[in-house]
Amino acid sequence: MKFDRMLELREENNLLQKDIASILNISVGTYAMNEEGHDTITLKNLIKFCDYFNISIDFIFGFANDRKYENSQLNFNPEVLRLRIKEVRKENKYTQVMIGIFLNIDHSVWCRYEQGKTIIPTTFLYEFCNKFSVSADYLLGKIDSPKYLK
Repeated sequence: MKFDRMLELREENNLLQKDIASILNISVGTYAMNEEGHDTITLKNLIKFCDYFNISIDFIFGFANDRKYENSQLNFNPEVLRLRIKEVRKENKYTQVMIGIFLNIDHSVWCRYEQGKTIIPTTFLYEFCNKFSVSADYLLGKIDSPKYLK
């Protein structure tokens, strides 16, 4: 999964891949694979990246054109994430089995995300947000509104 805005931000700020890799505490090769879309950046590192540039995850995902929300918090809350993905699933009248089918995973894997036993991978977060037009920043507890994207 490639997020073109990561490259744009890095270049706008005259940074090299090795600079971002250092900020994220990962190898240059790993960051290069993330930036080029050969490997998906972990949610932890995506959050670090967005916090460093003071931008929203929705902006990186291409869900919003504004770079940040006025009321954004720097750190995400895993407890809020687990509660909000469950809330959105239920609001949309989806079962865990239906989400599993949509994401091509066993429903028990989704259950672990909702229980907070495992943090949802970036690709699944992106797909979930895209399907239900919900803000990734909202799900992660970085903002309280807007919940749904236009």
